Amino acid sequence: MKKITLTVVSAVALFLFSHATFAAAPRPNILVILSDDMGFCDIGCYGSEIHTPNLDRLASGGLRFTQFYNNARCCPSRTSILTGLYSHQAGIGHMTEDRELEGYIGDLNNHCVTIAQVLKPAGYATYAVGKWHVTRFVKPDGPKHNWPLQRGFDHYYGTITGAGSYWDPAHLTRDNTVISPFVDPKLHLDPYFYTDAIADSACQDITEHFQSNPQQPFFMYCAFTAAHWPMHAKPSDIAKYHGKYNNGYEPIRQARFAREKEMGLINPNWELSPQFGKWDKVKNKEWEERCMEVYAATIDCMDQGIGRIIDTLQKTGHLDDTLILFLEDNGGNLEPTGRQGTKQREDHPTMPKLDASYVQLDMIPKSSRDGYPVLQGTGVLPGPADTFIAYGQSWANVSNTPFREYKHFVHEGGISTPLIAHWPAGIHRHNELEKQPGHITDLMATCVDLAGASYPKQLNGNDIYPMEGTSLMPAFQGQSLDRKQPIFWEHEGNRAMRQGKWKLVAKHPSGKWELYDMDADRTEMHDLSSAQPDRTKEMAAQWEAWAKRVHALPWPWKPPFGQKLGSDSMSFSLSPGDDLSGDDAPVFVGRALAISATVSKPGNGVIIAQGGPVVGYSVYIKDNHLTFTTRNDRMPTTIVDENSLPEGPIEIRATLDKMGTMILSVNGKMVASGQADGALASMPGDGLQVGRDKGGAVGDYRSPFAFKGTIEKAKVELFDGPIPGEPK
Repeated sequence: MKKITLTVVSAVALFLFSHATFAAAPRPNILVILSDDMGFCDIGCYGSEIHTPNLDRLASGGLRFTQFYNNARCCPSRTSILTGLYSHQAGIGHMTEDRELEGYIGDLNNHCVTIAQVLKPAGYATYAVGKWHVTRFVKPDGPKHNWPLQRGFDHYYGTITGAGSYWDPAHLTRDNTVISPFVDPKLHLDPYFYTDAIADSACQDITEHFQSNPQQPFFMYCAFTAAHWPMHAKPSDIAKYHGKYNNGYEPIRQARFAREKEMGLINPNWELSPQFGKWDKVKNKEWEERCMEVYAATIDCMDQGIGRIIDTLQKTGHLDDTLILFLEDNGGNLEPTGRQGTKQREDHPTMPKLDASYVQLDMIPKSSRDGYPVLQGTGVLPGPADTFIAYGQSWANVSNTPFREYKHFVHEGGISTPLIAHWPAGIHRHNELEKQPGHITDLMATCVDLAGASYPKQLNGNDIYPMEGTSLMPAFQGQSLDRKQPIFWEHEGNRAMRQGKWKLVAKHPSGKWELYDMDADRTEMHDLSSAQPDRTKEMAAQWEAWAKRVHALPWPWKPPFGQKLGSDSMSFSLSPGDDLSGDDAPVFVGRALAISATVSKPGNGVIIAQGGPVVGYSVYIKDNHLTFTTRNDRMPTTIVDENSLPEGPIEIRATLDKMGTMILSVNGKMVASGQADGALASMPGDGLQVGRDKGGAVGDYRSPFAFKGTIEKAKVELFDGPIPGEPK
């Protein structure tokens, strides 16, 4: 009995001590720093070779969470961070397009509030800098009801849209006005570089805040675009990493894996997930090395900017009473943007120079400010303003070490993020690891808790959904989070839930459920669903109930749990402008595929496409070259006719057999061939279009990429065996 009594007394004393610690600390300033498209181990304190001394400094003076989660994609993650809700509840279950379902309107709805809207009535000044990307209304003269100032922020500097050049960012905005960075009266940088501009704007806001409101706490949301494509960086930053990646993917991945185990970030018994990419098969190693050198430089530059923000807080005397949270919006990005083609840079500008006052609205600029066309592909090394290139799936596999999959997917590689928490006045755990699972919805609950704010039930006559997250304050003091509900995910039909040590996860709308023990196997190498069917069934039912509650269901991703998608037909005769819904389109899963078209007048654009960025095919003409792209699990395989097309009329045929052989023919003559992984393995939500690619793009173009020539007719045929007339 004495032992029990002493234990209870000790527990009570610890509880009182921890709460007294928080009570003694005044309401902190709160700074949320978000990076873009980075993997779990891309910063030094999580195992990387990339130089991030400032983030490492925050980690050594605070906490590192080892099992913190995002939503696998930029828009849904930003929505959950800002609102504390599952993104579907706030209307952004996917990206910023309206799919005419309550959870997928692509714009923050009236049933959510942002952290700024909650903390501002509690006496906080509110600032936002960097990437916004939670509204489909981005035009300078369009609606602005979901721009930062209309969502509770006092000041804003950043980009409303989701991506763009670092040298000349698209939709750059100060408060409510879209501006050119080269005539901005408040921020002067030479050279202008967006990562630097975000950091310097944050420093300006902090400095000016304490000059005018020294007693008022602030909340700042600082959302860098680093390290999202394009791979842009300053030459001095790139030079630091020259030669570091000469030996390819595997040595870097193995070194990171070893450091993660040494740091205690992962269980040394977990298996390393499979390697993607073979260095000995890379044709242009200089270009591939450069992609990773620039990627590392973008992160290095961001860390330098974070260092300037830390220094500003220190100079104003407010580093100790500021909670800094650093995290990422999704895992490493496998998207192949700009990695195709071989065009080389001209030795002189070929386009008009842009005036300093010109406002950039193109995600991919047509040219640099000095008149050089923006190029993609292996003919130019990434980094300068006239390039627009992603670092690719093989390097993304390195970024996500030791986990499976990537951005878009809800396996661990897509949703695992570092979370660094630094607050000297309130967190007395220094250089420690916090291993309790957490989720980005927890940030709203934490801010409300720390600020003593009141979360509203209604705003402007609209009911507001209750917070979904759990305050992280107990974890700051080494206590249990006492999470009441599992954590759930849905993105593009990829779905998961985490309940204690168990994780249920599936790929694509038609993928089967997999079950993993996260304590024993967080790299998801040993599926236990067959061994534990009852647990799998029970968790699947929980997921579906959650999905209906938060409006993840009904979803635009087909098929919804066993329902048929697509037509039973094996042959489709088509006309220009035809648009088949997913229910009427060819069911190509596991089948050979033949696409043919008669084009009387060739021109750039899509001839025929079915699917989108996850799975599908597209036959199109780009720069007068006939191109055929197929996608499986987001991975494209592309073959191109290197010859310019004749004037017409021409007969086009593209085939994909069940073994993955791709053949492209013009007027009965084979002009290109290649090898994909196999037949297409799942069905897309997007349908089939003739003359454009509506929705997500299959190929290396921006949708809809409408055809500029004349299509007479088209046809799609499916085969369960060999394609007639093709090699067997």
